[in-house]
Amino acid sequence: MSRSERSPLLLAGLLAAAGVAHFASPRQFDETIPRALPGAPRTWTYASGAAELALAAGIALPRTRKPAALAAAAFFVGVFPANVKMAVDWRHRPTPQKAAAIGRLPLQLPLVLWARSVAKNGEAGK
Repeated sequence: MSRSERSPLLLAGLLAAAGVAHFASPRQFDETIPRALPGAPRTWTYASGAAELALAAGIALPRTRKPAALAAAAFFVGVFPANVKMAVDWRHRPTPQKAAAIGRLPLQLPLVLWARSVAKNGEAGK
């Protein structure tokens, strides 16, 4: 299997793992939900996890890969405020945790670009 064939599956795996984590350990995600959002943080945590699972399934299937990957790119942009909130909230934590929270911020751009690349190549799998 070539790198271009593995890339969508790896992205789908990343999204699936994150989605499962939202249901397996929701409290840690609840804390990152911006307070400006209406409703309970747990609702947003579960909705985000469900979205990640749906995106993973869509990317895994060649027929739906392109639109799902474009949606994943938008999703990565959409969750950026939660990552910023986490970095701000964790600024007084021990250095390793603070570094992890801050380190997540620049990782959003490669995730967006990766999803766009999968979308661009998505039709090749048809």
